[in-house]
Amino acid sequence: MPVRLLIVDDEDDVREFAASFFRKRKIEVVTASSGEEAVKIVVSQEPKIVLLDIKMDGIDGIETLKRIKELNKQIKVIMITGRDDEEAKQKTKDLGAYGYINKPLELDELEKMVMKLLEK
Repeated sequence: MPVRLLIVDDEDDVREFAASFFRKRKIEVVTASSGEEAVKIVVSQEPKIVLLDIKMDGIDGIETLKRIKELNKQIKVIMITGRDDEEAKQKTKDLGAYGYINKPLELDELEKMVMKLLEK
């Protein structure tokens, strides 16, 4: 069975916290610590949903989103950021991001968004 949810964040604690949260809900999860790693996972494991941090070393979340969408327009990408950046928010929407959530993660809000996508 393919991976359903990919969590991409360069902060280990955020990535593992979110992964643990969704695994407890019986959702298949794989994680990546960089945009480069995320793109490789998208190619090899075809996740249905990606939670993607905007601010990362190497290729940032905006460039990663662009590459993911070039590979598979069907993947739903939810962007995650530490601050309310309207310019980044608009740029990610223009590139096809499904949604946008701020850190610290509001797990109830994030869960609703992910569960809605998994039901489709």
